Amino acid sequence: MFRKFLEMPNDSKQKTIVVALTLCLVCSVAVSAAAVALKPVQEQNKALDKKRNILQIGGLMVPGKSVDELFKQVEPKVVDLQTGEYVDGVDPATFDARAASVDPKQNVVLSKEQDIASIKRRAKYATVYLVKDAQGQLQKIILPVHGYGLWSTLYGFLALQADASTVVGLGFYEHAETPGLGGEVDNPAWKAKWPDKQIFNANGDVAIRILKGAASEGEKAAHEVDALSGATLTSRGVDNLLHFWLGQDGFGPYLQKARSNLTRGGV
Repeated sequence: MFRKFLEMPNDSKQKTIVVALTLCLVCSVAVSAAAVALKPVQEQNKALDKKRNILQIGGLMVPGKSVDELFKQVEPKVVDLQTGEYVDGVDPATFDARAASVDPKQNVVLSKEQDIASIKRRAKYATVYLVKDAQGQLQKIILPVHGYGLWSTLYGFLALQADASTVVGLGFYEHAETPGLGGEVDNPAWKAKWPDKQIFNANGDVAIRILKGAASEGEKAAHEVDALSGATLTSRGVDNLLHFWLGQDGFGPYLQKARSNLTRGGV
């Protein structure tokens, strides 16, 4: 039969279809095999990129040192967002909050009033990243945050000083906002406006605000960041996601405990 197939004219419709199907099958097998073989490398690169983003937003990158070497000063811990307590028995290296957020057994569905970040649901747990010095003293806390902007969900990290209130940096590693407008969340000039801003006011309420032309003086200025030019909805989205994740439905209980523990010398 194979010999008969070879003897068919090259312009035969049957031979063309068989060759095309065979080629598709071979290519699909090759692509599938490559995907399986490269998956460990892809996962490794994904984990490395995540570490790099955490280090950059936390102001921890040092020229000449590897990401893995620098990340040794970072201790990931899984937190129960409802209680603010650390969770035992959940490995932060493998816990995936994004996957957990769509699992009914691991998520919390948000009401319309709660969902100011437009994420619909969140995982019950989240991973925080504690930066410590050589003596084990807490230096910084880095929190994962996300919420909807104009066109997309923005995923990023917010880094705070050990006081759990003073901003070190804010940055997003994944979004699809308009380049030159909402995409300016990546602009170093805008990101440079965040360090030293204060998250909470004297009463412990979330006071950070993104305002167009923010130019207040005195205590208010410590809580205000100028909005992105020409990107009102993206700016509002960032403001909303910060208020969500820093509030009682996000990391609020954890940050309250962190501030309380700091006065007692704990973490």
